[in-house]
Amino acid sequence: MKFSEQWLREWVSPQLGTQALADQITMAGLEVDAVEPVAAAFEGVVVAEVLEKSQHPDADKLSVCRVDDGSGEPVQVVCGAPNVAAGQKVPFARVGAVLPGDFKIKRAKLRGQESRGMICSASELGLEEETSPGILELPGSAPVGEDFRAWLGLDDHTIEVDLTPNRGDCLSLKGLAREVGVLNRLAVTGPEVAAVAASHDETFPVRVEDGERCPRYIGRLIKGVDVGAETPLWMVERLRRGGVRSIDPVVDVTNYVMLELGQPLHAFDRANLSGAVIVRLAREGERLVLLDGQEVSLDDSTLVIADERGPLAIAGVMGGEHSGVNEQTRDIFLESAFFTPLAVAGQARTYGLHTDASHRFERGVDPRLAREAAERATALLLEIVGGDAGPLVEVASEAHLPEARRVVLRSARLEQALGKALAGEEVGEILERLGMQVETTESGWRVLVPSWRFDIAIEEDLIEEVARIHGYNRLPVRRPQARLGLRPDHEARTPLARLRRQMVARGYQEAVTYSFVAPDLQKTLLPEAVSPVLANPISTDLSVMRASLFPGLVRALQHNLNRQQSRVRLFESGLVFRGELDDLAQIPMLGALACGSREPEGWAGNRAPVDFFDLKGDLESLLAMGGDAEAWRFEPAEHPSLHPGQCARILHRGEEAGWIGTLHPAVRAQLGLKAEAVLFEVRLDALTHGRVPAFMPLSRFPEVRRDLAFLVDEDLPVQALLDTLRAEAGEWLIECRLFDVYQGKGVSEGRKSVALGLTWQHPSRTLNDEEINKLVDAIVNESRQHLGAELRG
Repeated sequence: MKFSEQWLREWVSPQLGTQALADQITMAGLEVDAVEPVAAAFEGVVVAEVLEKSQHPDADKLSVCRVDDGSGEPVQVVCGAPNVAAGQKVPFARVGAVLPGDFKIKRAKLRGQESRGMICSASELGLEEETSPGILELPGSAPVGEDFRAWLGLDDHTIEVDLTPNRGDCLSLKGLAREVGVLNRLAVTGPEVAAVAASHDETFPVRVEDGERCPRYIGRLIKGVDVGAETPLWMVERLRRGGVRSIDPVVDVTNYVMLELGQPLHAFDRANLSGAVIVRLAREGERLVLLDGQEVSLDDSTLVIADERGPLAIAGVMGGEHSGVNEQTRDIFLESAFFTPLAVAGQARTYGLHTDASHRFERGVDPRLAREAAERATALLLEIVGGDAGPLVEVASEAHLPEARRVVLRSARLEQALGKALAGEEVGEILERLGMQVETTESGWRVLVPSWRFDIAIEEDLIEEVARIHGYNRLPVRRPQARLGLRPDHEARTPLARLRRQMVARGYQEAVTYSFVAPDLQKTLLPEAVSPVLANPISTDLSVMRASLFPGLVRALQHNLNRQQSRVRLFESGLVFRGELDDLAQIPMLGALACGSREPEGWAGNRAPVDFFDLKGDLESLLAMGGDAEAWRFEPAEHPSLHPGQCARILHRGEEAGWIGTLHPAVRAQLGLKAEAVLFEVRLDALTHGRVPAFMPLSRFPEVRRDLAFLVDEDLPVQALLDTLRAEAGEWLIECRLFDVYQGKGVSEGRKSVALGLTWQHPSRTLNDEEINKLVDAIVNESRQHLGAELRG
């Protein structure tokens, strides 16, 4: 929103300089983006009158003029502008004047004719960016000899305000003046808007078919206008300083009233209207050529202004080319309406548009402003283009017009929010200056919000208004106080952050997927899972609460594989939901998925794919972080989504804690996955529950190691053999390491060789061979009896 400082000061003029005024507006929450002069610097330019014009004797495109510049003696000037004519009032740069760009005017001879000065165009004075084809013509009332800069008020500034979307009430000079008046405790004096008496009784029918989107529509027929009249220079200048280009007097007046009051208006050519003006939704297949020449196909959710033949304009956005005012227009139908923000929101963007009207209607326009704006525009039109105004036609749906809102403000809540107690009289005065009706109560104030402040709906909105008018810089600065006691550190627990860092260190990336999954996907992976079904899901693909982390990870894998990411490492932590709502268990889990090559592509790596044992190693690195790896077990089991031969149930202290395995080939085929994937999920409470490490002094005595190779059934889990060894190896066993598993030549079919390294060490003496041999014999005998193991070779 741009506005002229001089124009603002006609409404309200505080005793502040330009920069101080801009700072005050910014501190009130209306951020000023820029303050710029309305014209470039120049001096020595006056208002003059062209007395005579004659053709230059030696140049076809030059004229010799005699100009009265108010100095008492006419001045001869050579001018090349095609539109110069006798009797015109023009801006004239005398000899010695300095124009923008430090261009100095001197006496000169042009093709033998003396020229003392220069008749100026708008671009030469810095009033237009584009080069003007002719001189700037001034109105006949311009006083000859008057300093042009002072006469046109060019010692002015354009102030550009960047408004937040909730402050649509300030998208007008009236709204900004209202704010400045409140901040400085000054009265605001705008132009008096009186009802224009009708000089004929002819009206044009109006029918509103959608009162919900258009609760108020006002129209007026103005006959006999002169569209060829010129827009007054003062209006052109105010429009320019407000960032609006002058087009024709009718459009200029509607734009001027929009800048002044904040109400967008539109004028139709009466000759191009048929039957009645109708406010309705567009119909399928309807098209409209807009004022910018663009033809659009209208959506059936778009509110339009139409007549009996079809659409005339997109309501609150832009008019149509066919019904717009043109050079032949003699009668106009002036529209002033209130369209609800939801009726206009997004419509301009749908058609690739953004107009001043849509910008205002999307943020909200005062629903009571339409009649005042129509009267103001009518008065200006009659003054500039003449004509006869008819009576106003108003169609309103009171049921759909916004109701006046009453908001309660508690003094205790205000003091708590501001950190400062304000006198009740000051609070009441601030609210009243903002245009609110205030009623004092025992606990605070009851406020009736004015129609133009549609952003005020709750108590916090009133607190913000009091704070900004009182002055944010006047509020106390207080640092928050808190008792920062030390929290107990559970040394036996492994924080989730450490587990996440460990997974990242092992080459995984964290995924965050929805807690909702597609029912088909969950049924494929977990056919017997029971979890809540959402009553109002985001989409059908996200309608069931996840009973496992597997569906989200598999969906993320599909997404990556479809985008040529052949090596995927993902992990996720989050809740899973098992059971119905009345008996719902919400279990925190940590899961991971790996697919593709074991190592990243490189000259030193191989292309071997990741397998079950790679993922098991990653998981065991997490289990070891708790310092209680012996509490975990893996046992063969079957899971509906995992390969029956490459699947294990994860146990923690004998209780099920999760699953690990390779994705079932049938599941992969059903999901269309061509690559194998391994995955696991573990209960987070078991992962984070560990054991406090205890120091054990290092022994100064030598270790004793024995390597044993057992022949066992190929289906026997190695864990069973390890459990037997540890039970029989005695208290001095410090390490049991599996270093080889072999099947092949020398080993009977159906059997396998398992090689283990056992290390003993006594804390206070050297162990002898006899003691170690007894332990080895006990291990061999126990393994033979209970596991059918034989010592190899």
